[in-house]
Amino acid sequence: MRETFRFPDHFLWGAATSAYQIEGHPHADGAGPSIWHRFANSPGRTMNAESGVIACDHYTRWADDVALMSQLGLNAYRFSISWSRILPTGVGAKNPGGIAFYDRLVDGLLARNITPNATLFHWDLPAALDDRGGWLNPDIADWFADYARVCFDALGDRVKMWATLNEPWVVTDGGYLHGALAPGHRNLFEAPLASINLMRAHGAAVKVYRAGGYDGRIGLVVNLEPKDAATDHPDDLEATRRADAYMNRQYLDPVFKKQWPAELRDVFGEAWPAHADDALDLIAQPIDFLGINYYTRSVTKNDDSALPVRAGVVRQPSHTYTETGWEVHPDSLTKLLLSVKAQYGDIPLYITENGAAFYDAPKAHDGRVEDPLRVRYLHAHLRAIHHAIAAGVDLRGYFAWSLLDNYEWSLGFSKRFGIVHVDYDTLERTPKASAHFYSGVIRSHGEVLAEPVPTAGSLLDAGLVTASPGA
Repeated sequence: MRETFRFPDHFLWGAATSAYQIEGHPHADGAGPSIWHRFANSPGRTMNAESGVIACDHYTRWADDVALMSQLGLNAYRFSISWSRILPTGVGAKNPGGIAFYDRLVDGLLARNITPNATLFHWDLPAALDDRGGWLNPDIADWFADYARVCFDALGDRVKMWATLNEPWVVTDGGYLHGALAPGHRNLFEAPLASINLMRAHGAAVKVYRAGGYDGRIGLVVNLEPKDAATDHPDDLEATRRADAYMNRQYLDPVFKKQWPAELRDVFGEAWPAHADDALDLIAQPIDFLGINYYTRSVTKNDDSALPVRAGVVRQPSHTYTETGWEVHPDSLTKLLLSVKAQYGDIPLYITENGAAFYDAPKAHDGRVEDPLRVRYLHAHLRAIHHAIAAGVDLRGYFAWSLLDNYEWSLGFSKRFGIVHVDYDTLERTPKASAHFYSGVIRSHGEVLAEPVPTAGSLLDAGLVTASPGA
C-alpha cells in the first residue's frame, strides 16, 4: 500500500527570515546601529565586503513580500525584530518609527490570514550594548527583559507566538569563540559566559511574558545537529558525547532539566565558570514550545587538534552536500525529533528553520528558476517530519529557510537559501520551482509527498510552476 503523508489541518506552513538578512535600511526612522552593521563594515570580516545595508529591501517592500507569501499559500511567517530599531541604544527611550514598521508588518500578515511568529533576538545586538560588554555583561539579562517587555506591549495583542532567542550556540561559537561572526571575538573564556548570559536573558524574557499576562505562547529556538560516532572506538564515542553536549544539550538541558551537561567541564576546562549553576533557576522557566532549526548531522571522530571540543567531522563521500558543506541527511531529522521527545518530554515542537544553499541557475527567459536539488531536499525533509509525527512527535509546524535569497552573514550574498530568487541588482523576486513545490505541499496538506520527487517538467505539468510566477 502506498505511504500517505497528509498533515493535520491545523499545521503551520511557513517560511522564515531574520531582520538584518532581509530588511536593509539599518538606520531608517531613528534606528540605532547593531553589531552586524559594525562587523560587516569592518575590513576583511565579510565576503566581498558585503553588508546588509540594502539586503532584500524588505523594509520598504514588505507589503509585496507579504502578498507573495499569501500567493504561495503560507499560513505562518517567522521573522525577527531588530532590537536597535525598537531601542536605538538597547535600553531607554523607545523608537516610534521602528515600532511602527513592525506594526505595519504584523497587521499586513494578519490581513492575509498569515500567523506572525516573532523572534526577539536573531544575532543583531545593538552596538551600544556591545560597547558595554554585550553578552559578557551579566546586566544584559535585565536589558533583554526590558526590550522584550516593549515588544510584548507593542505587538502582543496581535502576535501570539514568540521566540526569545535564535540559535544561541551560533552566537557564542561564531561570535565569541571563533570570531567568524559578530562581534568577532576569539576567546575560550568568553564563550561559556556568553552562553550563560544568553540563556539567562531567555529566562528573564519568559518571566516578563508570564508576569504580563500576555495572551499567547513563548518558546526558544535552537539549532540542533545530531552527532553520530564515526566508529565504536571509545575515543570516538567520547568525542561524540562532547560534541553533542557542546552544540545541542548546552541549550536544552538547562531549560528542561535545570542542569548543565557534565561534558561541558571537560570541553571548557578552567574556562567553565564556577558560578554557572547559579543561573539555572532563571533559565529553567517553563516554555510553551521549542523551535528546532535543522540543517545537517555530523559524523564525529576524536580529534585532539579541534579545540575546544576535540571532535572532528568525517565527510561521507557518497552523500550529497550543500554549498555550505553540510551533508544532506533527512533521516537524521526524524531521529532528532524522536530523540528530543525521548529526552525532554512531549513539549510542542516546530521546525523553525530547514533549508539548503545550492547553486541556482540564472533565471530563464520564460521567467522560471529551476532548483531541482532544493526541491529534492524539501521533498525528503518534509517526508522525514511526517514520519516523526506518525511516530508520536507533537510537531505543529514547519518553516522553510528561507523565504528569500538574502544576506548570509559573513558569507555575504554568495549563498542562496531562498525558495524565492532575489535579483540583487534589481531586487526583483521570482519564486523558484521549490517555492511552487512547497506551495503544492501546503495546498494538499502534504499529500503530494506520496509521489516521487518531482522534476521541473512534472512541476510545470501539474501547474506548480507557471510561466510567469512572479508576485
